[in-house]
Amino acid sequence: MRVFEAILLLSLIVCSVSVAFTKNLLTSIIIFMSYSLIMCMIWVLLQSPDLAITEAAVGAGVTSILFFVTLKKIGAIQKGGQNEQKKR
Repeated sequence: MRVFEAILLLSLIVCSVSVAFTKNLLTSIIIFMSYSLIMCMIWVLLQSPDLAITEAAVGAGVTSILFFVTLKKIGAIQKGGQNEQKKR
């Protein structure tokens, strides 16, 4: 069990550092979603299911959807899945 906790902690650190250095906005949102899901699993291991459900719903769910909608509104995401940065 300790190995799994160490892997989760290492993954959490990697996600938090990589989201800061990622230049593509869509990629950083996906990394942020994975950060929230890893944090949700850590809350479950800490025997706090109420925080785990909240982290999954708000962190990975609502916040990510709001980020995707914002990227769509500013034109960073095209309908075909191509980024605006690739066209330039």
